[in-house]
Amino acid sequence: MPTVAGSVALVCVLIGTTSFDGFSQGAVWTGEDGLAERFTSVFTSLGLGQSTAVQAGYTLGLLLVVALVSALYWLGVAGMRSVGRDHTTADLARRFAHTLVPISLAYLVAHYFSLLLFQGQAIGFLISDPLGQGSDLFGTANRTIDYNLISANGIWYAQVAALLAGHVCGLILAHDRALTIWRNPRTATRSQYWMLLVIVTYTCLGLWLLSAVSQ
Repeated sequence: MPTVAGSVALVCVLIGTTSFDGFSQGAVWTGEDGLAERFTSVFTSLGLGQSTAVQAGYTLGLLLVVALVSALYWLGVAGMRSVGRDHTTADLARRFAHTLVPISLAYLVAHYFSLLLFQGQAIGFLISDPLGQGSDLFGTANRTIDYNLISANGIWYAQVAALLAGHVCGLILAHDRALTIWRNPRTATRSQYWMLLVIVTYTCLGLWLLSAVSQ
C-alpha cells in the first residue's frame, strides 16, 4: 500500500464510519435517554430546529467514533515509537496504515453481511421490473426474498468469523512490517505488543457492536 498523505485518515474513517453505523442502531444510541436524544437536546437548546438538531447530533456522534478509532491507532503507533525511537510517529503511522485495511474490510463484512444476503436477492425481481411498472422482462418479477436462507445464528457466526479473520490478518501484516523496519527481531516483537493491544481493542469493539445491535 503506497504511504501517501491521507492514507491513515482514510482507513481510520473507513473503520469509524462503519462502527458508527452499527453503534447508531444499538440501545446505547437509540434507547430512551440514549446518546442520540442527549446530543439532539444539546443542539436544540442552542436554538437549532428539531430536524437540524438531529442531524447535528448524529454528525457529532459520527465524528466522536471516528476520533476514538483514530486515537486508538495513534496510541499504538506512539507505543511502537517508544520501543524503537529511530522512526518518527508520523512515519510509523504511514508505514503501518495498511494493517488497518483487513480490519476495515472485516467491519464492512460483519455489518453489511445480512443486508447483502437478503436485500441482494431483490436483484432477482428488480432486474425484470427495474422501473416498478409491472414489467416482467426475464420472468423473475414474482420472485421474493427468502429470509430463511440463513438463520440468525448463522449470520452471527459469519460476522464473528469475519471480524476475527480481519483482525488476525491485520496483526500478521503489522508483525511482518515490524520485522522490515527494525533490524533487531526482539525490538520488532516488543513493538507489536502495542499493535496487539490496539487490534484486540478493535476486536472487542466490533464484537460489542454486534451484540448491541442484536439486542
